[in-house]
Amino acid sequence: MIQGFGLGARTEHYEGLKRAHDERWGSAPQWLECISENYFVKGGAPLRHLDELRQRYPMVLHGVSLNLGSTDPLRADYLDDLARLVDRVQPAWVSDHLCWTGTAHGQVHDLLPLPYARATLEHLRSRIQQVQDRLRRPLVLENVSSYVQFAADEMGEAEFLATLVRESGCQLLLDVNNVYVSHRNHGFDAQAFIDAVPAQAVVQIHLAGHEDQGELVIDTHDAPIRDEVYALYAYTLRRLGMKPTMIERDADIPPLAELLLELDRVRGVAAEAVAKPRVAEVA
Repeated sequence: MIQGFGLGARTEHYEGLKRAHDERWGSAPQWLECISENYFVKGGAPLRHLDELRQRYPMVLHGVSLNLGSTDPLRADYLDDLARLVDRVQPAWVSDHLCWTGTAHGQVHDLLPLPYARATLEHLRSRIQQVQDRLRRPLVLENVSSYVQFAADEMGEAEFLATLVRESGCQLLLDVNNVYVSHRNHGFDAQAFIDAVPAQAVVQIHLAGHEDQGELVIDTHDAPIRDEVYALYAYTLRRLGMKPTMIERDADIPPLAELLLELDRVRGVAAEAVAKPRVAEVA
């Protein structure tokens, strides 16, 4: 089972990651998260790098276009590609986003939120089961950041997540930065959100940077983690216990040495958080 602190594997860092254990840049990552769709190929450099990194690190797979929330049928070819990749990598788990990303007419290349309603739960339940049956493992789903709310909402996001876990058997990838971004945009209590998440279902945590425009906060993944997200992360670990944690950086990607130093700060925040008394579970 994966433990500790990881990074998202990005092409800019492939060679550095292969020798990170031998460099004096800061502590090497203990595991890597790879974007599934980058390796839906029959051969060539992407799979060569993937295999070489797999020899050095435990891995998880993280998808961005399962399109779970769409009303279109799940794509059989996508699930076949993902199943082949799972067989090749043998990841600790496979994750994607609780969202929709397009229709049969095309992908919008964004992670679009869903209404938090009973009808949405019923729609998702059978689709999650289809994926879990194909992959022969639980699907791990990530909360997305959002900038609008739906008139059709019947419950809060955290209650929706807890209900989905209970009814589908899925697990959770808790993106703490996304919780913070949505909390700022919608005004809910971020700590109360964490309190309502089923701790036993969370198998991984994401941390990332964002852009704060005052009235609007945007999830950008193009900057270091902000202090306010570190604070919410510390609260999360005191509430949920230690969870495998990684940094996502998808734009303005810094040198690997700089990212490893940021990962060392994450380690420090985590160590200090779990050394403090545990936040009591909310009844």
